[in-house]
Amino acid sequence: METIVVVVHIIAAIAIIGLVLLQQGKGADAGAAFGSGASQTVFGSAGSGNFLTRSTAIAATVFFITSLTLAIYAKQNTSAGIIEGLPIVNPDLLSQPLAPVSDVPQVDTTPAVTDLPVAPATTPVTPQGN
Repeated sequence: METIVVVVHIIAAIAIIGLVLLQQGKGADAGAAFGSGASQTVFGSAGSGNFLTRSTAIAATVFFITSLTLAIYAKQNTSAGIIEGLPIVNPDLLSQPLAPVSDVPQVDTTPAVTDLPVAPATTPVTPQGN
């Protein structure tokens, strides 16, 4: 059933796009006065305004109805919310105080092990006086 609603939704969206592109703007009426008025004879003497306007309104209504239907389907197919999806916590652990948290990082004071050889200890050289 959901697949049928999705197909109708896509067809309605494409129909809206096509019908809006077919409609004339408000400025097109001025051009019809200078000789291009014969182009509206396909839809009758009233022109294409009524037919295209009603078709667009019907396609928009179908689009809104399918949008709401798909939203209902999506709501029914969702899993538990954020609160219900959290793991269960032992209530005894909640009553114990937490360890203090610091923003200062802990420094490792253990000596680092390296592959470098250790330099032998040197004795200080004293200048010999004359």
